[in-house]
Amino acid sequence: MSDGVIARLFDADGHDHAIDLSSIELPRALGARRLLWVDIDRQQPHALDALDDLHGLIDLDTRARARIAEDTGRARLRASQDRLHLTLEALDVRDDGRLERHEIDLVAGPDVVVSIHDVSYLEHPEFFPMARRVQLKISVERTVRRAAKILTLSEFSRQGIARSYGLDPDKVAVVPAACSDIFKPVSRAKAKAFVEGRFQVAHPFILCVGDLQPRKNLPGLIRAFEELVGNYPELPHHLVMVGKDTWYASKVHQAAENSPFGNRIHFTGYVDDAELLQIYNACDIFVFPSFYEGFGIPILEAMACGRAVACANTSAMPEVAGSAAVLFNPHSTEEMMTSMRDLLRNAELRARKERLGQQNAMRFSWMGTARQTLEVYYEVAGTRAKQGQPAIAGRP
Repeated sequence: MSDGVIARLFDADGHDHAIDLSSIELPRALGARRLLWVDIDRQQPHALDALDDLHGLIDLDTRARARIAEDTGRARLRASQDRLHLTLEALDVRDDGRLERHEIDLVAGPDVVVSIHDVSYLEHPEFFPMARRVQLKISVERTVRRAAKILTLSEFSRQGIARSYGLDPDKVAVVPAACSDIFKPVSRAKAKAFVEGRFQVAHPFILCVGDLQPRKNLPGLIRAFEELVGNYPELPHHLVMVGKDTWYASKVHQAAENSPFGNRIHFTGYVDDAELLQIYNACDIFVFPSFYEGFGIPILEAMACGRAVACANTSAMPEVAGSAAVLFNPHSTEEMMTSMRDLLRNAELRARKERLGQQNAMRFSWMGTARQTLEVYYEVAGTRAKQGQPAIAGRP
């Protein structure tokens, strides 16, 4: 078997370190066969949800999958004066289906490559509870100072990280993410039937995807939706918000309850990718009104499903959307409403954005992310990938 890593590594406070594999797609692109899992928090759904995706990556029988779910690896993070030292207890899937346990020193020396998605906790501290803000400020500062190289997802984040920590921008490498290849056009009739049966939404709808937190600007979206359906009563559309509740969720739910169109606003809570695929394909348009994003994967997911997108013109979102989306100022209710109106009422514009969106989503791939990530690892290790070498190898 060739070596590979399936893990997103967090410290005890929940901040990622060393390697950030935020999607099952990156280890798949790297050709991973070794199962390496971090038990970060059984209350966080993405930790256990990813186990359900492993059947597409590693051939496991039912008993092996059950053992993995019961006894995942545990990460221990400890800092010393000269380096960040990280060990993992790993489960290696052997050819005979048995599991072997190993302890791996992931960071064997002072050269550490870390991933930082953005510095929103510094640039917009109002988006975070006080304790989380302080924790991020301390832990990320420590990590940045130890890093030989920093990976981030966009040029916007690269400039923000360099500016915030006084770094040479060359120390920060942009390695864009991508959306999973599960997101693609499917039968709209079947998708609409699924959404009606699963979420009791039978009307045409506008979709937004993102956890219910301050930077997602969901109360602003509700206000724009009110303006839209109030000024254009012929539009039958509802508003569907997909994402798990957070500490801020009560304010979003209250805004919906107080809305004169509250009966047309729906919350699905957390959904898995298979459900999300159907929701994307069932919506008429996708709206992403966030104040701040280090990347914005939902934009690409919606575009890959053939949906027209309207999104904010701030932070990294224009980089991700390109010319394929209708952009608006997220602080302007009028601009947001107008963008939704134009896409809904102008079939030619909507069709053009759907076509451009699918083309735009193809600019990003996890295979490209894997190659660029490996290039950074080789650079830090003082070597280069050889021409024609497999995407992942035990040694450069």
